[in-house]
Amino acid sequence: MERLWKSDLEDGTFKNPIIFADYSDPDVIRVGDTFYMTASSFNYIPGLPILTSKDLVNWKLVNYALNKIDYEKYDIPQHSKGVWAPAIRYHEGRFYIYYGMPDEGFFMVSTKDPLGKWDEPIMVLEGKGLIDSCPFWDDDGKAYLIHGYAKSRIGFKSYLGIFEMNPEGTKAITEDHILYNGVETQPTIEGPKVYKRNGYYYIWAPAGGVKTGWQTVLRSKNIYGPYEEKIVMVQGNSEVNGPHQGGLVDTVNGDEWFIHFQDKGLYGRICHLQPVTWKNDWPIVGINAKEGCGEPCIIYKKPNTGEVEEPCYLEASDDFESDKLNLLWQWLGNSKDSFYSLAANPGNLRLYALNPSGKDEAILWECANVLTQKLVCPYFDATTCLDVTGLSEKEQAGMTMMGGHYAYLAVRVINGQKTLVFAKAYDEGSEVKEAVKELAVLSDAQNEVWFSVRMEEGPDGPVFKMYYALTKGDRVKVETDFMPSDHTWVGAKIGLFANVAATESKNGYADFEYIHVEAL
Repeated sequence: MERLWKSDLEDGTFKNPIIFADYSDPDVIRVGDTFYMTASSFNYIPGLPILTSKDLVNWKLVNYALNKIDYEKYDIPQHSKGVWAPAIRYHEGRFYIYYGMPDEGFFMVSTKDPLGKWDEPIMVLEGKGLIDSCPFWDDDGKAYLIHGYAKSRIGFKSYLGIFEMNPEGTKAITEDHILYNGVETQPTIEGPKVYKRNGYYYIWAPAGGVKTGWQTVLRSKNIYGPYEEKIVMVQGNSEVNGPHQGGLVDTVNGDEWFIHFQDKGLYGRICHLQPVTWKNDWPIVGINAKEGCGEPCIIYKKPNTGEVEEPCYLEASDDFESDKLNLLWQWLGNSKDSFYSLAANPGNLRLYALNPSGKDEAILWECANVLTQKLVCPYFDATTCLDVTGLSEKEQAGMTMMGGHYAYLAVRVINGQKTLVFAKAYDEGSEVKEAVKELAVLSDAQNEVWFSVRMEEGPDGPVFKMYYALTKGDRVKVETDFMPSDHTWVGAKIGLFANVAATESKNGYADFEYIHVEAL
């Protein structure tokens, strides 16, 4: 099958980004010959994705570390909340991921097998405004957590904090206090990652904001500081805006690389790979270094990891032939088994028309049972086929493009008639509403429909289009007046759904035969 995004150029070089998908705030480690990556997941479930690679260029999504967020409010999507900026580490035979939830505190999950089941989350420290946590176990066995602060919750930013944990890393044992003040020279410093090298403690931390910022490194002979500071990567003359926030990792031969994100608007935060060299105990990240500060590369020689990885890609198509939901899917909030079935009609995904929001007028923004996937290439055509035979009055099923705003095509039963509708979200004060337009009424015999969303390359950037078809192979363009966008820190996503505009379901459903995504 064709790769949707080609980073491995198969001539000994690679092209950035290595992952054209919204894996925000990536962190990476190497254990043996395998690299492991995780990223922010916010309100999307399952959370804390686990990706693996042998060569740092070709990545596969293999697991999630978090099955749900154990707060009842996340049964309804809590946009921009949830799991922020995790750090993954390997310590004494065990994998750990620490993450902050800005409204709840710091948590940790761990396992001996990263491809298997992860243990239930443990709260390390409760508190509001605590984000971007990174653990560090020192040579003397002491454990620390270094982190950032969310101004939206705590009233200030541009500081890094620290507290000591018990050696097991499960509980804070000292008070949290300010470790570093970046207000004057490193505004909006956040996302710290901690390493030790040649007697120095290094804190890699982005500053300057996600769209136009840079990568800073702090160093000190004492973990509590004081810290020297140096900017080690900026945009420079490259096309990569705001290159920062990620993880440092080495290969088996000692080479070092830095994986970071770039804010790409509606596509979210995509992942780049940069070479790292050292001079006078300071890192230089990227290429074309000036005064020890590099800029991002676009094409570069692949890392020498001692392993050969077949070129691969992130999946986006699904024929629903498995008895388990493909890893490419995430729900908009905490999910329940009642949302779907892969066994009721084998070879199809059955989505039940539910209203988990509990509101009289259900909208997708507030329904956890919207099944979403990341955009994995810049230009694409995505088509789904669904059977709406099982829908009842006030129930609907369709395809959406979720983001800062969203739009969808659906078949909705209105006064007993299967009606094709286009809906677009809009803000009414602090509330999100949906404006619905009826496009056509289906005949009694018409139960199968096709929906498509398409992103094309236009003269001034991406162009978005939506289509429907009542006969396979046909396409009717829908006038949408809509363009996907990111929402806070999350890129736009393709979604499938079934819901009901009533507080109780009539047990209706729709069967999705497939979703096929092709790169353009």
